Amino acid sequence: MKSPDKPGSLTSGFHFRGVLPHLKREGGTYFITFRLAGTLPSMVLLQFRQERERILQSAIAANRPLTWHEQEALFRWYSSRVDNYLDEGRGKCYLGHKACADLVAGALCHFDHQRYQLSAWVIMPNHVHAVVRPNPPNTLSQILHSWKSYTGHEIQNVLNKRVAPFWQQESYDHLARDDDDLHRLCQYVIWNPVSAGLCALPQDWPWSSAHVAQPSSAAGVGTVSVPTRSSGGGTPP
Repeated sequence: MKSPDKPGSLTSGFHFRGVLPHLKREGGTYFITFRLAGTLPSMVLLQFRQERERILQSAIAANRPLTWHEQEALFRWYSSRVDNYLDEGRGKCYLGHKACADLVAGALCHFDHQRYQLSAWVIMPNHVHAVVRPNPPNTLSQILHSWKSYTGHEIQNVLNKRVAPFWQQESYDHLARDDDDLHRLCQYVIWNPVSAGLCALPQDWPWSSAHVAQPSSAAGVGTVSVPTRSSGGGTPP
């Protein structure tokens, strides 16, 4: 997996990595999605590029970051098209296996309140959503690289086979504009399993912050078995 860019370039501002635009703000909170490799076919990705081209070219020509209106338009497109496509369970759904989902949940929670603050998270069969605020000097790119690199390696041990690449290299992120936007993003995350028809209520889905927050859950990560050490004996870097 490609290493993240230098932290200084990823603290604030507007930049590209691959297909997607990324708007960063120091102290910001982000909705992020990372998905398994091969979950979106080339035809869908081509449509992704075409739908975004007008907004992106406008921003580049003006040498400015995306406006909040443009960011909202891109998020609405992503959530209505791409996320709905993922929720249909396309591609290999390795995260539908309990052991794999447990391992990813453990990685997400391992450095919560240390390197970052997690407001909401959910592990779906072929992708992961989280709302996260990096704690300086940690950057969003470093955190994502740590999660994906560690879990991509350790899950191969769980599956007892080589799956490379395991994660799609690029992730999607959306900067929360304000408290209302943050609340909406958190609700979007925890209701994703319900929207996908996987459960009746958010707290019913075991691999979700809505589930582990229930009073009946054990301290830390709740009733789900979420290891901080996998069968390979490692911890998130």
